[in-house]
Amino acid sequence: MELLPKNRVEDPHLEEQNPRGVIGHVVSVIAVAFALFHIYTGGFRPLVAYEQRGIHLTFALTLTFLLHPFIKGKKITFVDILLSALSAAAGSYLFSEADNITARMGIPNALDLIVGGVIILLLLEATRRIIGVAITLIAGVFLLYAYFGYLAPISIAHQGYSMERIISQMSLATEGIYGIPLGVSATFIILFVIFAAFLSESGAGQFFIDISMALFGRFRGGPAKVSVMSSSLFGTISGSAVANVMVDGWLTIPLMKRTGFKPHVAGAIEAVASTGGQIMPPVMGAAAFVMAEMLGIPYIRICISAALPAILYYIALYFMIDFEALKSEIKGLPSTELPEARKVFVHGFFYLIPVGVLIYFLSVLMYTPMRSAIYAMASTILVSLFKKSTRMNGIKILKTLERGALSSLEVALACATAGIIVGVFNLTGLGMRLSSMLIEVSQGYLPALLALTMLSSLILGMGIPTTACYIILAVLVAPAMVKLGVLPIAAHMFVFYFGIISSVTPPVALAAYAGAGLAKAPLGKTGVVASKLAMAGFILPYMFVYGPELLMVGKWQYIVLAGLTSVIGVFLLASSIQGYLLCKANWIERIVLFGSALLLIKPGLVTDLIGLGGLLLVLFLQLLRKHRFG
Repeated sequence: MELLPKNRVEDPHLEEQNPRGVIGHVVSVIAVAFALFHIYTGGFRPLVAYEQRGIHLTFALTLTFLLHPFIKGKKITFVDILLSALSAAAGSYLFSEADNITARMGIPNALDLIVGGVIILLLLEATRRIIGVAITLIAGVFLLYAYFGYLAPISIAHQGYSMERIISQMSLATEGIYGIPLGVSATFIILFVIFAAFLSESGAGQFFIDISMALFGRFRGGPAKVSVMSSSLFGTISGSAVANVMVDGWLTIPLMKRTGFKPHVAGAIEAVASTGGQIMPPVMGAAAFVMAEMLGIPYIRICISAALPAILYYIALYFMIDFEALKSEIKGLPSTELPEARKVFVHGFFYLIPVGVLIYFLSVLMYTPMRSAIYAMASTILVSLFKKSTRMNGIKILKTLERGALSSLEVALACATAGIIVGVFNLTGLGMRLSSMLIEVSQGYLPALLALTMLSSLILGMGIPTTACYIILAVLVAPAMVKLGVLPIAAHMFVFYFGIISSVTPPVALAAYAGAGLAKAPLGKTGVVASKLAMAGFILPYMFVYGPELLMVGKWQYIVLAGLTSVIGVFLLASSIQGYLLCKANWIERIVLFGSALLLIKPGLVTDLIGLGGLLLVLFLQLLRKHRFG
């Protein structure tokens, strides 16, 4: 049997506010052109950086003003259409004058400055409309700091820069808006987002949830374990925590509630499972592509480093759910309500082909991520032909291209706006000064710096998208961590993790609140439980900073040992948090289990032996108690 109606699984980020009538047709044409432009340049004829990024942003601004009115919920007005046209005109000017702007060697003429200033204002307004006020205000504050730097506190003061210099830095070179973050969006990210749209349209999301239900639905807490499995798989399609919640939460949350999970627990489980989608290779959140560019390493290396922590995250959550179900005596679903695993796999195994194609071209043939994504798209279209219900004809392909392009707008604008912040850091030298200040505040003590970084990531991540949060802290904090001896990939992954975990960290836990909405549960209660269930996500970053074997760095035998002991460690972490091992654990046992978990997760023979000793002690105490009291 099939649990889901065909094409039911959709990413809400792909469901943009698409107006009808003439404007709707215009949006469709522009969006398809947007997608085709990137497929062409990504696979056949790349442009120089400034031109590629400029066209990318022009498309994004033009579409944003046609899709998102000045006041949310209202209709598109003539002013919105005018702003869209102005975006196209300004972008066209910068593209046509790109060579001349470069030839003027940083001495722009009046028209250059006017158009550059207009681009900045349009970007800030478009970002406000599609993302929100928080990141817009942050970017605005940084622009004011660039101009009024002489009024800042002495530790971060500078002489202040002219309006002409600021505009030139931000919009007439590749050091501000058109910097590395937007470059990643204009090359890697958009093609993977389009690939995700094709994968979703092909029916892969349906298959992922069905196979998860077939494999785990019958076990205790089955629907919750389905959420873990399906969310980790759906991360390949989405890379967005809230999107993952909305995609499979409509099915898993009611099933969890029906089998005995309390509403706030069901919502929290789905939120934590969905949040992990952004750390699950091979297609992680957009920030992972930015990380590869900033570190100057292949994206496949990021995937390899992220694999073991992501697996440990989900193993920890699986055991958290298992202990919760054990304590609450929650059973699985009857077999009559579940699909047959063999039947589901036979009828849908080919949905794994596009992911396999992607990995093959990335890791074996060592193609660029752009070309790999294009080949994966082509394979997805071929895979869709295997079933009549998901078969893609010309119209479906065009609609999928449109959906993929529209779903990339938020990331494009977040990267462009983050580029303003990075541009100000570079212009004023603020990044180096703040890194030095952080080292001074922590007095060169790495644990203190890590704690400051964690808090910064969690706070920033509450108000701005993960990608923007990562970019800011990668520029601000990661260099300080590297100065204190942390491996660059560990430093960047540390920031990346906590920016993601902010999605389930109160007071602003967006993924947890989405889960609470579907579960009809209190927001605060759901957020607290979610942060508890996501405890592995708070601990793993510290562990791979001190033990880079968890990031697949080092000799293979140490990596294998670290992986095995870490699995035991996250099991004990779940046992400690849930207060249950062989039977209900008392507080002393929970403390010992928690300490043993930390020691086992951290690579190292001595810590592993001590951690195993703690486990054996608790097992002995619980066996003794069970034997004594029957």
